[in-house]
Amino acid sequence: MTTSQITQTDDPGVLLRLVGNKVRDTRARRGMARKSLATGSAVSERYLAELEQGRGNISIALLERVARTLETELSDLLQQRDNQSAEQKLISELARELTPEDQKIALQILYDRFSVPDSCKRRVALIGLRGAGKTTLGRLLAKHYDIPFVGLVGVVEDLAGISVSEIFSLSGEAGYRRLEEQALFETVKLYSSCVIEAGGSIVSEPRLLNALLTTCFVVWLKTEPEQYMERVVAQGDLRPMLDHPDAMSNLRRLLTDREPFYAKAHAAIDTSDRTVDDCLEELLKSVPSELNAVTEQTPRKKI
Repeated sequence: MTTSQITQTDDPGVLLRLVGNKVRDTRARRGMARKSLATGSAVSERYLAELEQGRGNISIALLERVARTLETELSDLLQQRDNQSAEQKLISELARELTPEDQKIALQILYDRFSVPDSCKRRVALIGLRGAGKTTLGRLLAKHYDIPFVGLVGVVEDLAGISVSEIFSLSGEAGYRRLEEQALFETVKLYSSCVIEAGGSIVSEPRLLNALLTTCFVVWLKTEPEQYMERVVAQGDLRPMLDHPDAMSNLRRLLTDREPFYAKAHAAIDTSDRTVDDCLEELLKSVPSELNAVTEQTPRKKI
């Protein structure tokens, strides 16, 4: 378990003690008396004392009121961050105080400062929903530069020894994300130059998106919702249409949710109503010039 994850345990006592410690420590850091916290949250002082000692089985609704009074996030009281450095805590606190627009600016400054050093500009990662053209354009781009083409989903299946559907069935999304992270880092370690086709949902995990942005030149391939659907069905995959009468509205909602994350890519190409050759030409113009110096390489080992 990483220090940024919501605490997971089969022992409720562990979680209760964690929450109690978090409430007590946050209150102490704020210099707030327990009585003041009780008044502000409308939770009795006696109950708060039980909570801080790890014996209060508090509801989420009450805990949210406590968090609001402590001027912190509910998630902060449920996360184990004791190993955070002072710098991490200060950065988190500063970011929380910024407006949403200023948070975007701050994130862009960090990306500009720390993302894609010259040594990483010889890897290109293609992101976007299924049907955007990642496989077709990715293979053509790799062929043009004579570098490996790596489908990350395929690497995940190779690591697991089973299909993606079986991974989700046996291990759920969390299990798939762990394998996806391993697949990405092993691919980056193996190839100094390559074209990576990322799964459409990789942007759902900020850690993996950040990993892509700091190890590859990332290109977002996109198109109109109707064309996503048409292309997937044309490939013979009828799953989006089966038992999903509202498939198009679901697709639009999914795209809306993911667009802010896809938009963090270093470049974006709209493939709507365009030929493959036309899109490839734009892609070749978009990728870093460092790729022009790439020579054929031999993989050091197999994943």
